[in-house]
Amino acid sequence: MKKIMKKAVAVAAVASLPLVLAGCAPEAAPEAKGTISYGLWDSNQLPAYQQCADDFTAANPDITIEIEQIGWDDYWKKVNAGFVSGDGYDVFTSHLAFYPEFVANGTILALDEYIARDGVDVDNTYQPGLASLWTSPEGVQYGLPKDFDTIALFYNKQLTDAAGVDMSNLDWNPTDGGTYEKAIAHLTVDENGVRGDEAGFDKSKVKTYGIWMEGSGGGDGQTQWSFLAAANGWKVNDGPWDTNYHYDDAKLHETIDWWYSLVEKGYMPSFDQQQGVGWSDQLAAGTVAMASNGSWMTGSIFGAKSDTFEPALAATPVGPTGSRASMYNGLADNISATTENPEAAWQWVKYLGSAACQDVVAEAAVVFPAIPSATDKAVAAMQAKGVDVSAFSTHIDNGTTFLFPIADKKSKINDIMTPAMEAIMSGKAKADSLTAANDQVKALFQ
Repeated sequence: MKKIMKKAVAVAAVASLPLVLAGCAPEAAPEAKGTISYGLWDSNQLPAYQQCADDFTAANPDITIEIEQIGWDDYWKKVNAGFVSGDGYDVFTSHLAFYPEFVANGTILALDEYIARDGVDVDNTYQPGLASLWTSPEGVQYGLPKDFDTIALFYNKQLTDAAGVDMSNLDWNPTDGGTYEKAIAHLTVDENGVRGDEAGFDKSKVKTYGIWMEGSGGGDGQTQWSFLAAANGWKVNDGPWDTNYHYDDAKLHETIDWWYSLVEKGYMPSFDQQQGVGWSDQLAAGTVAMASNGSWMTGSIFGAKSDTFEPALAATPVGPTGSRASMYNGLADNISATTENPEAAWQWVKYLGSAACQDVVAEAAVVFPAIPSATDKAVAAMQAKGVDVSAFSTHIDNGTTFLFPIADKKSKINDIMTPAMEAIMSGKAKADSLTAANDQVKALFQ
């Protein structure tokens, strides 16, 4: 009970002085020892990070790392509950969707003085732009980048070959869908073997859908529609921490209306049909021909290869802007303000952000590490497994990325945008209803 009360007092003090934390680190490194609890949600990455933990402890025998991996929803419940109880993780894998509120609430430690003391070259170590994602509006650094992701199209090559569909250079527009919609339509097949673009197609009895939805996308549409809207000239806001949102933009509305039209035409399952159904399982089973998703799914999808499923990747389609587009997201590790061992926690975070650990992650061929040399090793490791990931890397090579929206009040924005988007994708509203939702979002900041 004394331990819990001690942590609770610490949380209260931190919450009242969120930016004072930058001054908590000592001028000289004290002895680092003890056990550090570390949380992550992706089971595919657990083996690589366990290896990092083993290597770290071998070099730092006074520090033990205890890793817990739990699924996405339960993970964030535990992270947030830990801030209150004081019994959460010392260090945890963080996400840009939640990190701004951690900063605002003072529940994570600033790293500036640790970085300066230990001479970590944050500006020149990672892929361009990643480190700046983890700074506050005041320029305080809260995380060291560990990986990044972009979006591409996963598809079943057996189905595209059988249909004679070329996935290599698709284009899209919100009027007729371009060659992207043509591919989706032709890959859709009803129970009588009639394709979506052929006379007699029965959209009420679809055997194989051309594309999968995976939810409404909420206010981000990261894997669902953001790459289309951006290629149509839309942006969610005017940059990191900006409060001027653009859900009222006609370029977004026409993109979303086109997206829902795929449901109306029978090329994509309805919102109700895809609830509780895993898109990757449907892709592997042949009940869907393609799905847009993130690079973090590469290992899982290609690991499901079978006699009837030959996974492949294609770049997102070129839009009306004349360019492809992909949301650019990256993870980092945060130190909880309730940790009783900040020095050991920092040493672990520093190691996670180093080439020593990121090279291990690269060899696992699951995600793209944040350090460029490790990124190259990951690409090589994936190629060695027969996986061409150029559909993801082309966005980095050609500068066609845009940032995952970083803003305060993200959970409240999601509370507004998720039901608004679900209403559209359920056929209960049109995309111009997002104008009213945008007014509600703007009101959050007034």
